[in-house]
Amino acid sequence: MTSDVTCAAKNIGVAIVAPSGYPADDSALVRGIALLQAQGCQVHNYYDSTASYERFGGTPAFCKAQLEAAAANPEVQIVMAVRGGYGLSRLLPALDLAQLEASGKIFVGHSDFTVLQMALLAQSGSVSFAGPMVCSDFGREDVSAFTMTHFWSCLRSDTQQITVQATNNPAVDTDGTLWGGNLTILNHLLGTPYFPQIKNGILFIEDINEHPYRIERMLLQLLHAGVLAQQKAIVLGDFSGYRVTDYDRGYDFAAMLAFIRSQLAIPVLTGLPFGHGADKLTLPVGGHAQLASDENGFQLTLSAYPWLSS
Repeated sequence: MTSDVTCAAKNIGVAIVAPSGYPADDSALVRGIALLQAQGCQVHNYYDSTASYERFGGTPAFCKAQLEAAAANPEVQIVMAVRGGYGLSRLLPALDLAQLEASGKIFVGHSDFTVLQMALLAQSGSVSFAGPMVCSDFGREDVSAFTMTHFWSCLRSDTQQITVQATNNPAVDTDGTLWGGNLTILNHLLGTPYFPQIKNGILFIEDINEHPYRIERMLLQLLHAGVLAQQKAIVLGDFSGYRVTDYDRGYDFAAMLAFIRSQLAIPVLTGLPFGHGADKLTLPVGGHAQLASDENGFQLTLSAYPWLSS
């Protein structure tokens, strides 16, 4: 797998930042850096384990400084999060989002990194990428070839066509701005200046360790706030890590999905390979998506996003 992507990544500068949590496993960070280097990347690590603070990758000032330094480095093309967790919301009032956008860097991550992605999209319309992170993806002991292939394929081409096999989805033929990410973060930012006002969009969402009733509650929050009615479609990614109990009496993810579909006039699709699992797509947040679905699955055609042409 490493050799398959080495040429695609040759001499690409990747900055590693920890604006949220610190690595729970230092060996995963070491493996992640080693794999990036094996793939041909020039790695610039701005995370300092000696500067980690409480449950964070540093004090707010240090986490902010990591992002700023990575954005200012002319040898860096990609800025990638070490991991998610929590912490980026603390930085928002102090971040110069216009400066980050003007840097032209490709910002990549998921989970808590959704905070920065939504803020960039809301403040400047800047496109970033929901995709792999250093520890949870590049640093896995069982690295996903699917994730690596889609990551470099997306960043090295100005368009992508993704075919997903999935059943029990409605027929769809639409297009719009692709946006979204972690559902908890979207709810967290709702009503703030960092929540993008996207109309006629295709919203993708994922989460982990959230019971179906919590997922339903967050979706209803977006519905009641008027967000979902402005979208053309919703595509659900991976929702894992929860458990149901006898108390639920049959209420599970499928029951939640059926209820949400009954409340919406727009199609809700499932099966997107994106989330906290090993296999994940890389998706341009703020790019353009054409979505076509039938009884066999769906296709996403992605365009209008920055890419590495050299």
